[in-house]
Amino acid sequence: YKMSTKKVVIVMPAYNAEKTLEKTYKDIPQKYKKHVLLVDDGSHDKTVKIAKKLHIKTIVHPQNRGYGGNQKTCYTVALSEGAGVVVMIHPDYQYDATLTEELVRPIIEGRFDIMLGSRIRTRSEVLSGGMPQYKYFANRFLTIIENIFLGLNLSEYHTGFRAFSSKSLKKIAFHKFSDDFVFDQQLLIEAAKMDLRIGETPVPVRYFPDASSINFNRSLKYGLQTLWLLIES
Repeated sequence: YKMSTKKVVIVMPAYNAEKTLEKTYKDIPQKYKKHVLLVDDGSHDKTVKIAKKLHIKTIVHPQNRGYGGNQKTCYTVALSEGAGVVVMIHPDYQYDATLTEELVRPIIEGRFDIMLGSRIRTRSEVLSGGMPQYKYFANRFLTIIENIFLGLNLSEYHTGFRAFSSKSLKKIAFHKFSDDFVFDQQLLIEAAKMDLRIGETPVPVRYFPDASSINFNRSLKYGLQTLWLLIES
């Protein structure tokens, strides 16, 4: 039994990603392209058509179930296909998929159960990458609070580039979490409570008009939901 034989499945939770899907997919290292799964959350554009043209295995939600609902399908299907490591990459080209190996390796080597691609190295780098200022400061604020509550020292909890060992996904009852954006936080808070080892690696920031992003009101709601989760936990 060799550690390196673990099957790596890349999952892409997609919603109206026609402009960025192909670029994101092309950046995925060749050796991981065998097992890519896209879950389309009721897009109104050509996301599904493009995914099929790229020969990506695609599952379509007939109705929009929300970002958390989309991830639930991603992880359930990846696990049912025997994944040893599951990598989530947003197909919006905000994250550099060429760095996939950096998230996978520490899990395969058994050093971490979950790896996050953190966009926050320095303030100037993040802001010059185009992250709106309010997002940067909200991200920092929530991250500091989360570290205090969870006893961790991560630089970012809000990334759309993450990898999980199948063991950790099987341990966490993620089906009972929200179908909305706060799903990401519920998953990490639960992982921290279970003492799963969470690591991170720096990834560049790319904000541009085609990269989907939640607006200020959605961000505010998400921030408040995150704080409430911490208080409850």
